[in-house]
Amino acid sequence: MVIQLNPEPEEQDDQVLADFPSDQLLEITRVERQKKSDHRYIIHFGAYSMAVHEDVMIKYRMITGSSFMKSDLEEIVVADERQRAYVEGLRYLERKPRTAQEMARRLREKEIGETIIAEVLQRLQQERFLDDPLYAKQWAEQRITNQRKGKLWIRQELREKGIDKTLISEALENITSEQELESALQTGRKKWSLIRGDVNDKRRKTGAFLMRRGFSGDMVRQVLNILREEEDSEGEEEEIYFLD
Repeated sequence: MVIQLNPEPEEQDDQVLADFPSDQLLEITRVERQKKSDHRYIIHFGAYSMAVHEDVMIKYRMITGSSFMKSDLEEIVVADERQRAYVEGLRYLERKPRTAQEMARRLREKEIGETIIAEVLQRLQQERFLDDPLYAKQWAEQRITNQRKGKLWIRQELREKGIDKTLISEALENITSEQELESALQTGRKKWSLIRGDVNDKRRKTGAFLMRRGFSGDMVRQVLNILREEEDSEGEEEEIYFLD
């Protein structure tokens, strides 16, 4: 099996500018908007051409009549790759927040080099578009409150998303035992009511269900005891009403 690595910026320079002469001044002869792209332009240097993002074009004043050496264009290629990665990162964040690992994986899929990925991740973190501590905290709260998942489940999910172990622990510490118990109790109560059979069947099936959702053994036992007490109380009320 052949493993293909993402090219580093220097390698990308060579690919984009391979045919450009290195010993003469290159003058821009024409600038045109790239088809099917509102923000990329093709810069023509006579027989040679390259494509850059609009922001990069403006930054380096790439207009008709301007001249550059190949070494200047190599710097521009790296800047363009950095801008492309940044724009791709922002686009990936449009639908929902992402972790740093998810973002890095996305940029690798787009064949961005590792050096540029590291720079873009740092920029997105500085601008607070990427915030793993906040992501972990909000994810844990949402999973406990809305999805009714236990801490064990949440811990595994955050690990898979590349969140640091310390940040996972801090996020889970914000979830109180009372919150987790309430989540487990609501989930268990619903499952318990759907099971047809005796109390032992209900305990076994409800317990297994809660364990699969990531609640600890102690939490599950606590919930099952509460549900058993609730059922016994309902039975006593029905018996008293029947005797009356």
